[in-house]
Amino acid sequence: MQPVFFAILAFISTFLGGLFSLHHHKRLHYIMSFTAGVLIAVAFFDIIPELFALVEEHHLDITPSLIALVSGFFVIHILEKYAVLHHGHESEYASHRHPHVGMVSTLGLIFHSVLDGVGIGLGFHVSPQVGLLVAIAVIAHDFSDGLNTVSLMLVNKNTRKKAFTFLVLDALAPVLGAISTFFITIPESILVLYLGFFAGFLLYIGASDLLPEAHSKHSSWKMIALTIAGAVFIFIVTRFT
Repeated sequence: MQPVFFAILAFISTFLGGLFSLHHHKRLHYIMSFTAGVLIAVAFFDIIPELFALVEEHHLDITPSLIALVSGFFVIHILEKYAVLHHGHESEYASHRHPHVGMVSTLGLIFHSVLDGVGIGLGFHVSPQVGLLVAIAVIAHDFSDGLNTVSLMLVNKNTRKKAFTFLVLDALAPVLGAISTFFITIPESILVLYLGFFAGFLLYIGASDLLPEAHSKHSSWKMIALTIAGAVFIFIVTRFT
């Protein structure tokens, strides 16, 4: 039951991050600045290196993974624009903001949180030491996952109640992922495609949605510093855990 125990700690970390974002929603532009740096850094310091390591370890062709990365970038772009054009107005299109955009983005984060739990479970199946290291890394960045979930929901005009609901789903996701490892496994050939796709997804959300929105009305050197701090935070987590 060790994987489930550490997945519950990840639940707590995610939940606390989301509550922090809900409590400080009036300073959302600062939170978005930080989380934009987090998302971009997760793609470059965590997911893409893991993708290349798996490709090399299992002697796979890198091209499909890179295609998946570009596809992830454009799929979320297309879904976002579809949601705004078909359910919103031109003004919403210009600002990229619509409740459906927030939900689509957050569902992607929730799915990745499931795989965080899968990572914890698989780590403990290898050895207690590997499982512990994976769990520490997941728990360390899950606080930011909670921030990201709430920020994406609120900035896209969702209610605080709906943002809280999606926060609960995101917090539960690692627990479900850890439990699933007792029943299923993911082939490496599929996992590298997912990693590529999700890296593109994060890059789009961080660079195209959160950063422009954070600086749209409150741009300052402090916010730039927060973005850099978010990237440094993930760099430290990925390098020392």
